[in-house]
Amino acid sequence: MFEKKELAELISQLVSIPSPYFEEEKIMQLVESWLKGKGLDGMVHEFHEAAITGFKGKNLVVELKGQEEGPVICLNGHLDTVQLCNGWTRDPYKGEIEGDRLYGLGALDMKSGCAAILMTLAEFRKRNNQFRGRIIATLVSGEEGPYGLGTNALIEEGYLNNVDVSIITEPSAGFTKSPFPVVCLGARGGYGLEIEVFGKSAHAAMPEEGISAALDAARLICELEKADYKKHEELGTGTACVVAVESDGGACSVPDYARIQLFWHIVVGENEDTIREEIEKAIQRSGIRSRCKINFREAPSPDSKGFLPFTVNRQAPFVAEFLETVGQICGEEPKIDYFKSIGDFNYLGSRINAPAIIFGPSGENFHSHDEYVELDSAVKTAEVLLEYLEKLLVNK
Repeated sequence: MFEKKELAELISQLVSIPSPYFEEEKIMQLVESWLKGKGLDGMVHEFHEAAITGFKGKNLVVELKGQEEGPVICLNGHLDTVQLCNGWTRDPYKGEIEGDRLYGLGALDMKSGCAAILMTLAEFRKRNNQFRGRIIATLVSGEEGPYGLGTNALIEEGYLNNVDVSIITEPSAGFTKSPFPVVCLGARGGYGLEIEVFGKSAHAAMPEEGISAALDAARLICELEKADYKKHEELGTGTACVVAVESDGGACSVPDYARIQLFWHIVVGENEDTIREEIEKAIQRSGIRSRCKINFREAPSPDSKGFLPFTVNRQAPFVAEFLETVGQICGEEPKIDYFKSIGDFNYLGSRINAPAIIFGPSGENFHSHDEYVELDSAVKTAEVLLEYLEKLLVNK
């Protein structure tokens, strides 16, 4: 059905273009050109986030509309990557193939998943002149950035209002470190925030006369390690990660200010209020004398302030059909798991009133050096997508 060589060539093309978040112009042009070559019209959706980042971005939206009413299925993937890190032993933009592995920055997260969507769209159009319902494929920018700006813009501008189910081809097998196939039926959520710590300056020769914001920040961080996280049957527990600490007393002074930056993952039942409560408990336990202020990060809009956790009912009709399709194409039942981190799937799973299913290839080293995707799993991802679309939308 899908040629492994053809899919590998497409992934290599995508990998060859550096596309760190907020720098996706060239890869959008490549994909738009590829779509035109396959007789598919990709609408360029432009958006401008003026409040926080000033980012002017683009998404590609491909809509295939049937002749009759029917299910509306969203296929979602992001074309951006994280920044190139140190440690690579291979060319991160070559798409080098070794056995079943294709190496490159974004090969797993998630240019292979985007390639699977593109191949599926082209094959579906070629095979099916008559069908019902709609396919809305969204290939977005800014997912790896702080707010998921591309998908957020599509939601807020109403492009996904009538979607019945979303399939996000993030590397579910790769992320969970489980053998392919893996279907993730939910994900933890999270918020970015900071704690400001206000102490009292004094000469460094007499630190006892001051209140060191740096020391108090350290004591508070130790107490945050003891946070009482809510346990969820499927999502597990949340976690707080200190991502940055800053404090500077100058050449010879007790620092009177420190700032702790956090990203706090949460499960269903937790929210801003429960996070704030745990931080306040940690402040009390620490016994520090500094004054503290908790600030959740500003966001472009109220709904993009945080990523809400979600789960999907595996018995829901669209979900049960997908699980059956995976088993049929892959020859074995998929493992059911849940994403530990956040992404555009949180927006799709919590903001458009439709199930969001995460399913994609296997591989390793996403957000690290020598990232690779396993090509056979990328082929199977595309085969599952095509079979699922035809089951729901084509009269056989």
